[in-house]
Amino acid sequence: IEKEKRLDSNAMLELIHLTGMEKSLKMQYKNAENVSARIRLHKEYSINKQGWFPWIYEQGILPYLNKKKSNISILELGCGDGSLWKETIHYLPSNVHITVSDISEGMIRDVRRNLGSDNCHFTFETFDCHHIPYETDSFDLVIANHLLFYCDDIPQVCSEAKRVLKPQGIFICSTYGSHHMKEITALVQEFDSRIVLSAKNLYERFGLENGKQILEHHFSSIETILYEDAIEINEAEPLIEYILSCHGNQNQYLF
Repeated sequence: IEKEKRLDSNAMLELIHLTGMEKSLKMQYKNAENVSARIRLHKEYSINKQGWFPWIYEQGILPYLNKKKSNISILELGCGDGSLWKETIHYLPSNVHITVSDISEGMIRDVRRNLGSDNCHFTFETFDCHHIPYETDSFDLVIANHLLFYCDDIPQVCSEAKRVLKPQGIFICSTYGSHHMKEITALVQEFDSRIVLSAKNLYERFGLENGKQILEHHFSSIETILYEDAIEINEAEPLIEYILSCHGNQNQYLF
């Protein structure tokens, strides 16, 4: 208004939509429903049959378990619906203890149900990963699976992860790049150009293209390992379920 001396109604509507999407993002993770919908699409229609979570276990967690035979403590930040452990629990050695955490109490409630609250491998905690409530040098592994790009202060979370890691500990984090699921975005925009499936391009905050540079400020040795995959699908219903689970403005235009 100050610049143009007039009210641009289209710009105002766009701001309203973006504000609504920010609120939607908070509502997204009150429980595991939306996360589970997105996981199902990848699990059921990915061409890589190993699967994302078993691959993370094999590439990131198992090498450390094979090196260290004494008790091992793991912290997962932003655990989602617990799928990482639900799919790999039968591989876990008896000397491993895992603290699964999330900022959402509803998410932790769902994870307890998925993993079993009486399972001796797990402790369930609710806290904000910007301020991890554990002492320095507490964990052998800290895991942030598709989490960092959601954080308000990524350097702060990295600093906290580094602080609670033991001297020879490892920080395992995952993300995606600028081409992730681009065909679904194109399909939706062709249907209705007003639809935006994400309030932000999350890969611009922490993605394959810039993640290493962000981590270099906190960790001395960084290795990038790529998970090769694609989705092949010829059914509408799971695709629609995925689209409706996104944290954009699609629910304003799809009925």
